[in-house]
Amino acid sequence: MITFASTWNYIYYWLRPLIKWFLHRTTQLCELQRICYGLKSGCERIRGVEHSLSLSKCKNIRLLMMRLDEISSEKQFLSNKQQNLVEEAVMIVMLSKRINPKVHKPFMKSFGKCVEQIWGYKQLYHEIESLRITQYDSDNDIHENKLYQLWTLLMPDVNLETRITKQWQDIGFQGDDPKTDFRGMGMLGLENLLYFAQEHNNISSQVLSHSHHPQYGYTFAIVGINLTSMAYKFLKDGSFKTHVYNLAKSKPSIELFHEFYSYLFYEFDKHWISSKPKSIMSFSFIQERFENCVRAMLSEPETVIRIDMPVKNV
Repeated sequence: MITFASTWNYIYYWLRPLIKWFLHRTTQLCELQRICYGLKSGCERIRGVEHSLSLSKCKNIRLLMMRLDEISSEKQFLSNKQQNLVEEAVMIVMLSKRINPKVHKPFMKSFGKCVEQIWGYKQLYHEIESLRITQYDSDNDIHENKLYQLWTLLMPDVNLETRITKQWQDIGFQGDDPKTDFRGMGMLGLENLLYFAQEHNNISSQVLSHSHHPQYGYTFAIVGINLTSMAYKFLKDGSFKTHVYNLAKSKPSIELFHEFYSYLFYEFDKHWISSKPKSIMSFSFIQERFENCVRAMLSEPETVIRIDMPVKNV
């Protein structure tokens, strides 16, 4: 079915070179310069640069992007090579667009920051994906220690009787062995839960107590793994870029993702309790409604997410 949006995109695709030529002639600035000088710093500017680069037909710029994509996929962009890579990218664009570096130093700084964020985000995705596809291995001491650490953080006054035990259900796993619950999100699910319990211990403990509510209770760990899936979805489809790009003073890091996850858990708990569900069977509906609310928030170009509020008893 042909829609107005698809028709307009088709027309714009063919008119874009003419529009760019006209604006370049009248402003004496290339599209990337107009974006860096004209759009507000943060998400709006970085997304603008990202979109412009994705449509570039310049051979040198296309090759540059392919190289940076490869480096970020190998998780080598956010390293001691980063400054050199960013400077090289800036110079390639300056030469390709015939931009005078003596006149346009502010552009060099602004564009360099955009490059850092765009490919930093891509590397972050690959780091998260590596965790997601790494399955929990009960023969791996590191994995096992992380699981025991999660228990200790959430249940500091209760000792586990044995590794395989129904006690795991007290923190919201489905059966006697949490290993099976991590199949969908792999080690990413455990790393998220562990970060939430470790870095936001007071909040996670309160949320765990909410999950034991006699009327509005839910399975803490299973809900947490579902929220990992939600956070991963936002990362993969680019919705998470709004938050990351608006924190452009810091490099994209896995801690940003963990903090976002912690925010989702904190907010979902409030949303669940306020919804007063009749039973756990309402979970899918309430989760979908919550996801739509978060997606709408991330669609706002100035959104920055922080978890900094106390949790009340229910």
